[in-house]
Amino acid sequence: MTKLEKDIFSRHDKKVLAALRAATVGIAGAGGLGSNAAIALARAGVARLIIADFDKIEPSNLNRQQYTVKQVGLRKVKALQANLKLIAPFTRCEARDIKIKPSNIAAVFGAADILIEAFDKADQKGMLINAWLQLYPDRPLIAASGLAGYGRNSKLRTRKMGNLYICGDGDSQCAAGVSPMAPRVALVANMQANLAVELLIRIKGKKNV
Repeated sequence: MTKLEKDIFSRHDKKVLAALRAATVGIAGAGGLGSNAAIALARAGVARLIIADFDKIEPSNLNRQQYTVKQVGLRKVKALQANLKLIAPFTRCEARDIKIKPSNIAAVFGAADILIEAFDKADQKGMLINAWLQLYPDRPLIAASGLAGYGRNSKLRTRKMGNLYICGDGDSQCAAGVSPMAPRVALVANMQANLAVELLIRIKGKKNV
Protein backbone atom coordinates (compact mmCIF):
# COMPACT_ATOMS: atom_id res chain seq x y z
CA MET A 1 0.00 0.00 0.00
CA THR A 2 1.44 3.37 -1.02
CA LYS A 3 1.70 6.34 1.34
CA LEU A 4 -1.09 8.14 -0.52
CA GLU A 5 -3.40 5.15 -0.20
CA LYS A 6 -2.57 4.88 3.51
CA ASP A 7 -3.27 8.59 3.97
CA ILE A 8 -6.59 8.45 2.12
CA PHE A 9 -7.88 5.62 4.32
CA SER A 10 -6.04 6.57 7.50
CA ARG A 11 -9.29 7.07 9.46
CA HIS A 12 -10.83 3.75 8.45
CA ASP A 13 -10.96 0.96 11.00
CA LYS A 14 -8.47 -1.69 9.85
CA LYS A 15 -11.04 -4.48 9.77
CA VAL A 16 -13.50 -2.32 7.85
CA LEU A 17 -10.85 -1.32 5.32
CA ALA A 18 -9.72 -4.92 4.90
CA ALA A 19 -13.29 -5.97 4.12
CA LEU A 20 -13.75 -3.21 1.54
CA ARG A 21 -10.37 -3.83 -0.07
CA ALA A 22 -11.41 -7.44 -0.65
CA ALA A 23 -14.79 -6.56 -2.16
CA THR A 24 -16.24 -6.34 -5.66
CA VAL A 25 -19.47 -4.45 -6.39
CA GLY A 26 -21.37 -4.60 -9.65
CA ILE A 27 -23.32 -1.54 -10.79
CA ALA A 28 -25.91 -1.97 -13.54
CA GLY A 29 -26.31 1.49 -15.03
CA ALA A 30 -24.03 4.54 -15.06
CA GLY A 31 -26.62 7.32 -14.91
CA GLY A 32 -27.85 9.30 -11.93
CA LEU A 33 -27.91 6.38 -9.51
CA GLY A 34 -24.95 4.47 -10.91
CA SER A 35 -22.49 7.33 -11.28
CA ASN A 36 -23.22 8.68 -7.79
CA ALA A 37 -23.10 5.24 -6.15
CA ALA A 38 -19.85 4.38 -7.92
CA ILE A 39 -18.08 7.48 -6.64
CA ALA A 40 -19.34 6.93 -3.09
CA LEU A 41 -18.18 3.30 -3.08
CA ALA A 42 -14.79 4.16 -4.54
CA ARG A 43 -14.24 6.90 -1.98
CA ALA A 44 -15.22 4.45 0.77
CA GLY A 45 -12.46 2.09 -0.35
CA VAL A 46 -14.19 -0.69 -2.32
CA ALA A 47 -11.41 -2.40 -4.25
CA ARG A 48 -13.20 -3.26 -7.48
CA LEU A 49 -16.24 -1.94 -9.34
CA ILE A 50 -17.80 -3.55 -12.40
CA ILE A 51 -19.96 -0.94 -14.14
CA ALA A 52 -22.14 -1.70 -17.16
CA ASP A 53 -24.06 0.72 -19.38
CA PHE A 54 -24.53 1.14 -23.13
CA ASP A 55 -25.49 4.82 -23.26
CA LYS A 56 -23.63 8.03 -24.02
CA ILE A 57 -23.65 11.30 -22.07
CA GLU A 58 -26.23 13.90 -23.12
CA PRO A 59 -26.59 17.49 -21.88
CA SER A 60 -29.77 16.59 -19.99
CA ASN A 61 -27.78 14.10 -17.90
CA LEU A 62 -25.64 16.81 -16.35
CA ASN A 63 -28.34 17.96 -13.92
CA ARG A 64 -27.88 14.83 -11.79
CA GLN A 65 -25.10 12.59 -13.12
CA GLN A 66 -21.41 12.71 -12.24
CA TYR A 67 -20.07 13.95 -15.58
CA THR A 68 -18.75 17.24 -16.93
CA VAL A 69 -19.75 19.43 -19.86
CA LYS A 70 -16.58 18.37 -21.69
CA GLN A 71 -17.69 14.74 -21.48
CA VAL A 72 -20.96 15.21 -23.38
CA GLY A 73 -21.05 12.69 -26.23
CA LEU A 74 -18.70 10.20 -24.58
CA ARG A 75 -19.73 6.71 -23.54
CA LYS A 76 -20.89 6.83 -19.93
CA VAL A 77 -18.87 3.88 -18.65
CA LYS A 78 -15.64 5.17 -20.16
CA ALA A 79 -16.18 8.69 -18.82
CA LEU A 80 -17.07 7.36 -15.36
CA GLN A 81 -14.02 5.10 -15.40
CA ALA A 82 -11.83 8.14 -16.17
CA ASN A 83 -13.46 10.21 -13.43
CA LEU A 84 -13.03 7.45 -10.88
CA LYS A 85 -9.35 7.13 -11.75
CA LEU A 86 -8.90 10.80 -10.83
CA ILE A 87 -11.05 10.63 -7.69
CA ALA A 88 -10.13 7.22 -6.30
CA PRO A 89 -7.07 5.80 -8.05
CA PHE A 90 -6.90 2.78 -5.76
CA THR A 91 -10.24 1.40 -6.89
CA ARG A 92 -10.14 -0.82 -9.97
CA CYS A 93 -13.01 0.12 -12.27
CA GLU A 94 -14.01 -2.28 -15.03
CA ALA A 95 -16.14 -0.52 -17.64
CA ARG A 96 -18.48 -2.69 -19.69
CA ASP A 97 -20.08 -0.80 -22.59
CA ILE A 98 -22.88 -3.32 -23.04
CA LYS A 99 -26.64 -3.67 -22.66
CA ILE A 100 -27.45 -5.98 -19.78
CA LYS A 101 -29.84 -8.85 -20.49
CA PRO A 102 -30.48 -12.19 -18.76
CA SER A 103 -28.05 -14.02 -21.02
CA ASN A 104 -25.00 -11.90 -20.07
CA ILE A 105 -25.58 -11.07 -16.40
CA ALA A 106 -23.38 -13.92 -15.17
CA ALA A 107 -20.57 -13.05 -17.58
CA VAL A 108 -20.59 -9.37 -16.65
CA PHE A 109 -21.37 -9.44 -12.92
CA GLY A 110 -20.53 -12.99 -11.86
CA ALA A 111 -17.55 -11.85 -9.79
CA ALA A 112 -19.57 -9.29 -7.80
CA ASP A 113 -20.26 -9.81 -4.10
CA ILE A 114 -23.18 -7.39 -4.35
CA LEU A 115 -25.08 -5.90 -7.29
CA ILE A 116 -26.51 -2.39 -7.37
CA GLU A 117 -29.45 -1.88 -9.75
CA ALA A 118 -29.25 1.60 -11.26
CA PHE A 119 -31.52 1.42 -14.30
CA ASP A 120 -34.05 4.06 -15.37
CA LYS A 121 -36.80 1.87 -16.79
CA ALA A 122 -39.12 -0.37 -14.79
CA ASP A 123 -38.91 -3.29 -17.24
CA GLN A 124 -35.11 -3.29 -17.06
CA LYS A 125 -35.24 -3.16 -13.27
CA GLY A 126 -37.61 -6.12 -13.15
CA MET A 127 -35.53 -8.12 -15.61
CA LEU A 128 -32.34 -7.59 -13.63
CA ILE A 129 -33.90 -8.34 -10.26
CA ASN A 130 -35.55 -11.56 -11.43
CA ALA A 131 -32.46 -12.81 -13.25
CA TRP A 132 -30.02 -11.98 -10.44
CA LEU A 133 -32.12 -13.58 -7.72
CA GLN A 134 -32.38 -16.74 -9.81
CA LEU A 135 -28.67 -16.85 -10.59
CA TYR A 136 -27.34 -15.77 -7.20
CA PRO A 137 -30.03 -16.14 -4.51
CA ASP A 138 -27.42 -15.81 -1.75
CA ARG A 139 -25.93 -12.54 -3.01
CA PRO A 140 -27.56 -9.19 -2.16
CA LEU A 141 -29.10 -6.99 -4.83
CA ILE A 142 -29.73 -3.34 -3.94
CA ALA A 143 -32.35 -1.72 -6.15
CA ALA A 144 -34.01 1.71 -6.20
CA SER A 145 -37.59 2.82 -6.69
CA GLY A 146 -39.07 6.30 -6.38
CA LEU A 147 -36.54 9.12 -6.51
CA ALA A 148 -38.04 11.82 -8.74
CA GLY A 149 -38.50 15.43 -7.70
CA TYR A 150 -37.17 17.10 -4.57
CA GLY A 151 -37.73 17.28 -0.83
CA ARG A 152 -39.70 14.60 1.05
CA ASN A 153 -36.62 13.22 2.80
CA SER A 154 -38.82 11.49 5.36
CA LYS A 155 -40.38 9.34 2.62
CA LEU A 156 -37.07 7.72 1.70
CA ARG A 157 -36.49 4.30 3.22
CA THR A 158 -35.05 0.85 2.57
CA ARG A 159 -37.24 -2.23 2.25
CA LYS A 160 -35.81 -5.74 2.62
CA MET A 161 -37.21 -8.86 0.99
CA GLY A 162 -34.73 -11.64 1.55
CA ASN A 163 -31.56 -10.66 -0.32
CA LEU A 164 -33.39 -7.95 -2.27
CA TYR A 165 -33.20 -4.42 -0.88
CA ILE A 166 -35.10 -1.47 -2.39
CA CYS A 167 -34.12 2.11 -1.57
CA GLY A 168 -36.31 5.15 -2.27
CA ASP A 169 -39.89 6.22 -1.63
CA GLY A 170 -41.39 3.37 -3.66
CA ASP A 171 -43.56 5.72 -5.75
CA SER A 172 -42.79 5.03 -9.40
CA GLN A 173 -45.37 7.50 -10.72
CA CYS A 174 -44.06 11.01 -11.37
CA ALA A 175 -46.41 13.98 -11.52
CA ALA A 176 -46.41 16.11 -14.66
CA GLY A 177 -43.37 18.36 -14.76
CA VAL A 178 -41.58 16.44 -12.00
CA SER A 179 -38.26 14.93 -13.05
CA PRO A 180 -35.23 13.47 -11.29
CA MET A 181 -33.06 16.14 -9.66
CA ALA A 182 -29.51 15.88 -8.34
CA PRO A 183 -30.16 16.16 -4.58
CA ARG A 184 -32.78 13.41 -4.35
CA VAL A 185 -31.14 11.12 -6.91
CA ALA A 186 -27.85 11.40 -5.04
CA LEU A 187 -29.59 10.70 -1.74
CA VAL A 188 -31.01 7.42 -3.01
CA ALA A 189 -27.75 6.47 -4.75
CA ASN A 190 -25.88 7.05 -1.52
CA MET A 191 -28.46 5.03 0.40
CA GLN A 192 -27.63 2.19 -1.98
CA ALA A 193 -23.89 2.69 -1.57
CA ASN A 194 -24.14 3.01 2.22
CA LEU A 195 -26.11 -0.23 2.46
CA ALA A 196 -23.60 -1.94 0.16
CA VAL A 197 -20.76 -0.94 2.50
CA GLU A 198 -22.68 -2.26 5.51
CA LEU A 199 -23.39 -5.59 3.81
CA LEU A 200 -19.85 -5.95 2.48
CA ILE A 201 -18.36 -5.48 5.93
CA ARG A 202 -20.71 -8.15 7.24
CA ILE A 203 -20.00 -10.56 4.35
CA LYS A 204 -16.25 -10.08 4.15
CA GLY A 205 -15.88 -9.88 7.92
CA LYS A 206 -17.31 -13.37 8.30
CA LYS A 207 -14.95 -14.74 5.66
CA ASN A 208 -11.95 -13.24 7.45
CA VAL A 209 -12.81 -14.69 10.85
